[in-house]
Amino acid sequence: MMIKLLIALIAVFILLVGFVRYFEANSIFHPTTEMPVNPNLIGFDYEDVYFKTQDNLLLNGWFIKSPGALTTVLFFHGNAGNISHRLEKIVLFRQLGLNTFIIDYRGYGKSEGKPTEEGIYKDASAALDYLSTRDDINRNRLIVYGDSLGGVVAVDLASRKKVAALIVDSSFPSAADVSKTIFPFIPSFFLRTKMDSAKKVKQVTIPKLFIHSTNDEIIPFALGKKLFDLAGSPKEFLSITGGHNTNHIDSHDVLIKNITQFLKKNNLL
Repeated sequence: MMIKLLIALIAVFILLVGFVRYFEANSIFHPTTEMPVNPNLIGFDYEDVYFKTQDNLLLNGWFIKSPGALTTVLFFHGNAGNISHRLEKIVLFRQLGLNTFIIDYRGYGKSEGKPTEEGIYKDASAALDYLSTRDDINRNRLIVYGDSLGGVVAVDLASRKKVAALIVDSSFPSAADVSKTIFPFIPSFFLRTKMDSAKKVKQVTIPKLFIHSTNDEIIPFALGKKLFDLAGSPKEFLSITGGHNTNHIDSHDVLIKNITQFLKKNNLL
């Protein structure tokens, strides 16, 4: 009887691990390669930039200059689509008076490779290294902005490299925290993916602005607030409204006002 029970428990364990692995493989990265639009569609000139990673992959990004801009934002997008789906965010950054450099992670858009957790961190470092080669921007006035999954990338980069400020929008403390909200019965140690912003954000000493919608239907507001609470000073939290993928439209005026105040307070506008 005990042997049958043990076999049954082992079978359940194997099935659960298999489910977790399947969930990880199919829920984290959703890249697309088709790029139907570019900034010209909204009247913005841009540079179609290619740059190499440490592991020799060729990545693609867009550099969009804003007239008279003193500060540049390095923008890391979420887990789905590619840079061509972020035109509205590019408009927002232009309205803030910022240059924008938005990149596609490996496997997204025109970027080579396949996305992995460690890979997207390398992609962020390569993007920052590229910006350091440009003589038309001020390297000391560089903001890192991460949206959703991009917040994980932004926190990781800001914990390792020198930047002027960090803005985290609609993100989360760790992959385990997100998993618990979807599948609370899955032990976190089953996950290979860490995305441990909770640990890394404690190492970020620059000014930080955290943004989260109270009615975010994908990443619960409580997770955004938890990440903020774990961060050290100086930090600010901006509560907004709207969907996970539409809050920049739903709360447009609030975002413009509060991000402007944050940047001015830190001498970045």
